Amino acid sequence: MTPDAIKSLFTRADGSYFFARWGRPIVPVVFGVEAATLATVKGAVEAIVALANHKMAETDPEIGANLMIFFFRDWHELLDVPNLDQMIDGLAEMVVRLDDGGANQYRVFRFDEGGAIKACFAFVRMDTALSEVPAATLALNQAVQMILSWAGSAFADASPLAMAQGVAVLRPDVAGVIRAAYDPVLPTATQDETHALRLAARIARFEG
Repeated sequence: MTPDAIKSLFTRADGSYFFARWGRPIVPVVFGVEAATLATVKGAVEAIVALANHKMAETDPEIGANLMIFFFRDWHELLDVPNLDQMIDGLAEMVVRLDDGGANQYRVFRFDEGGAIKACFAFVRMDTALSEVPAATLALNQAVQMILSWAGSAFADASPLAMAQGVAVLRPDVAGVIRAAYDPVLPTATQDETHALRLAARIARFEG
């Protein structure tokens, strides 16, 4: 990927560059799915975390589980989740906005004092379109979306996944960005757009 292509993945609507990766081990918990799907979702998270050469853990000492993934049918169901309004500021307003906009997924990140990701809340409304997507594909897409602070438009034109012999797999270029982003020599968080140049250099080094 070119530096400009990488830059676009982390450039917000206002034109600012914002990059963050996880600064602590990831502890996932999944709500609203059956046991078989639960294993599929956690397996996808484990695969992406392994690609990033990051870590998972059994518990987060500060908040227990720091990656919460919710599957549901109606946005208003979130208002009935105990204590969720204490974890998500403006939950009621968020639900109304997403429901009115017809959204089927949304993510809320929390960051530590250094800017690294410390928590992610992923919401997936199983509308007609998503209900037709295989569980493994849906799980892998969610795992990719939570591993970095991608811009909202990062995958608007093209999914981070591709089909290989009928199976959804991570696109090699996206995999390269994730792997490079977790290189220990790079910062866990930055708003300096030259960071895209450094990512491109790391990707080239890995590929070389």
